[in-house]
Amino acid sequence: MPLTGLQQTVVQVLAGNRDSSSYLAGGAAQHLHPNTVRFSYDLDYFHDSIERVSSAFESDARSIAEANLDMTVEISQPGFVRAKVTGGGESTVVEWSHDTAWRFFPTVADPVAGFRLHDVDLAVNKVLALVGRTEPRDFVDILSDQDATVSLGALVWAAAGKDPGYTPLGLLDRLRRRRTPRPEELDRLNLARPADPVDLKERWLAALADAEAFVESRPADEIGCLYWDTKSGRVTSTDLDQPHVVPHHGQLYGVVPIVRQ
Repeated sequence: MPLTGLQQTVVQVLAGNRDSSSYLAGGAAQHLHPNTVRFSYDLDYFHDSIERVSSAFESDARSIAEANLDMTVEISQPGFVRAKVTGGGESTVVEWSHDTAWRFFPTVADPVAGFRLHDVDLAVNKVLALVGRTEPRDFVDILSDQDATVSLGALVWAAAGKDPGYTPLGLLDRLRRRRTPRPEELDRLNLARPADPVDLKERWLAALADAEAFVESRPADEIGCLYWDTKSGRVTSTDLDQPHVVPHHGQLYGVVPIVRQ
């Protein structure tokens, strides 16, 4: 799993303090899986309320001190705390943030992190992040998501439900304006294996083309949903007009689809 040695220690130390309202998210949660490609620069813990940020930080600060790790708070304000944690000659940034409780699935109990955001919600968040910024790591993450989770088209379609200010085509238009990373930018990322900028560009252009075809194929009254395959029990991007594939919409705290036959 691409976590640094210190990050692994911190995640293990804080895992016992996690619950469904205080969970690992962001790049570190995306790259907990074996064979993922990027080391995250920080650990992001999301919370369903501003008050939960405060109580989680207090608990985590005690656990960090009890583990004989040093912590320096860099920013502290309602709903957001950033700190640098140091130990064993390494350091990492840890952030505690308030994020919306609207999601497609409930948070997931995780043997490593305690609780983390669901893979699909992580991927939807990454699409919305790239729309609002140009970060080389986001391209690597999104293409990893497409390989491991669900297609870019399905993510764009769903992202318009999480942020209703966007349409799927509007999101795609913004994504097309994002240039792919230059070689020197990829070199600055902490990757488990090298990334080929030519391969990245080709995969990105192919993903955008497939996403446009996906968006144009779906009915407007289903904008903002994912598609759930009742046979496999997974989100899918294929066979969407088959009776065993049904729309799945997000809601507060997320929901696991239950389809009654």
